[in-house]
Amino acid sequence: MGFASIILLGTLLLTLPISNTTGKPLAFIDALFTATSATCVTGLVVKDTGTFFTTFGQVVIIMLIQVGGLGFMTMATLFALILKRRISLRDRLLLQEAMNQNTMEGIVRLIRKVLLFSLIIEGAAAILLTIRWSVDMPFGKALYFGIFHAISMFNNAGFDLFGNFRSLTGYVYDPLVNFVVMFLIVSGGIGFIVLSDLVDFKRTRRISLHSKVVLSMTAFLIVFGAIVIFVFEYSNPRTLGSLNWGGKILGSLFQSVTPRTAGANTIDLGSMRQASQFFMIILMFIGASPGSTGGGIKTTTFTIIIGAVISMLRGREDIVLFRYRLAQERIFKALTITLLALLLVLSVAMVLSTTEDSPFLMILYETTSAFGTVGLTMGLTTKLSLIGKILISLTMFAGRLGPITMAYALGPKKGKELYRHPEGKIIIG
Repeated sequence: MGFASIILLGTLLLTLPISNTTGKPLAFIDALFTATSATCVTGLVVKDTGTFFTTFGQVVIIMLIQVGGLGFMTMATLFALILKRRISLRDRLLLQEAMNQNTMEGIVRLIRKVLLFSLIIEGAAAILLTIRWSVDMPFGKALYFGIFHAISMFNNAGFDLFGNFRSLTGYVYDPLVNFVVMFLIVSGGIGFIVLSDLVDFKRTRRISLHSKVVLSMTAFLIVFGAIVIFVFEYSNPRTLGSLNWGGKILGSLFQSVTPRTAGANTIDLGSMRQASQFFMIILMFIGASPGSTGGGIKTTTFTIIIGAVISMLRGREDIVLFRYRLAQERIFKALTITLLALLLVLSVAMVLSTTEDSPFLMILYETTSAFGTVGLTMGLTTKLSLIGKILISLTMFAGRLGPITMAYALGPKKGKELYRHPEGKIIIG
């Protein structure tokens, strides 16, 4: 309800004539799509952010991104702390669920860290980007661009102000822009719990199992993804083929990082080979990590699924990660999330394949991008029909909240069963 309220408020503000350069009210469905994309930190746009929206409209969008990225409960807690209001037990329980924590212990302290980390990382990145872009544009504009893109990229939103849906394609050779943006994407995507662990490591000398899994899987996906994209696109003249070695490496690395649900790109995604596009669909489906600004089924869920397969193949009863055994409840939850997400993506893609006149791979790419709150597109977003815009908006909303949250919120509540049925056997495989 909190996210829905923010989206509705953003929609009303974006429909105002002051929000766009035409001076006329924006169509409600387009305003709703944009507000949903911003609040759900996705980055899919039907109107170009840099050229269509005025400064007022862009400020509304970046505020929606900040609130949506940090989370409704985090922002509510911020206002409560500013007003020196006591955080009730009910609020702490909600925060525990919102941050995917197992306990309420230290939850308010974690929220303070979330806000502090966001301010420091976004501020430092904004300064670096401002310095870089002040070479290409007036300082005032460079400062505005620096702040906007620092917030957008840290929250994995992917909105940009460069116009004509170009994203960061003009900076494919620029190491500063590439590495600053990649750092923002990764730091926003690994989750605030992991950031807290890393900051406290010097004092505690330990990293939690969760953080180890997130960091190792994130590093593997980035490196493996960069290698796959480099190999597939190396000779493609419309993407990496026309770049020198430095451009090829930066381009491969950036396109491997951005499916972490960021939505920015430095090469033309529509010109990539189908193998690369399908591989990016897989990366987008996996997404970021729990307690982060990103979407997808999450790196931890993917790790548990892989761990379950390996354990089954080796004939082992338990899934062991870093010498810790995982509870069966976690395994069932990972399977549930994956299957619900897969069902959602395939169902929406199936419906869109009848309402949109586009190749199925492009539709699947768009749908997965919406579910993973990624924001990457092969060019379908601006061509979506009314039904397509509504479906993609709902998919972004479901992707930001997560399939488990949606199922719990909408499904019937049942108490604990007081009995167990006798065990049965089914032949599998």
